[in-house]
Amino acid sequence: MAKKNTLQKILSFVAWLTGVIVSLSVGFAMTDKILALPLCLGGATVAVVAGWIVIITTAVSVILAIVNAFN
Repeated sequence: MAKKNTLQKILSFVAWLTGVIVSLSVGFAMTDKILALPLCLGGATVAVVAGWIVIITTAVSVILAIVNAFN
C-alpha cells in the first residue's frame, strides 16, 4: 500500500510540474507576442496582459505550493 501512495505522490508532482512549465511557456510566449489572440478577442494587447496574468498567478501558485509543502 505504501508503494501506491508514493507512486501517486510522484505522479501528482510530475503532473503539477508539467502544468507549471506549460503555463510559464504560454505566458512568456504571449508576453513576447509569439502567441496572439484574434482581433475579435482583443488582439496582441490583451494577449500580453493575459500572458502577464498567467506568469504572475503561476509564480504565486508555485510559492504557495512550496509553503504548503513545508507546513
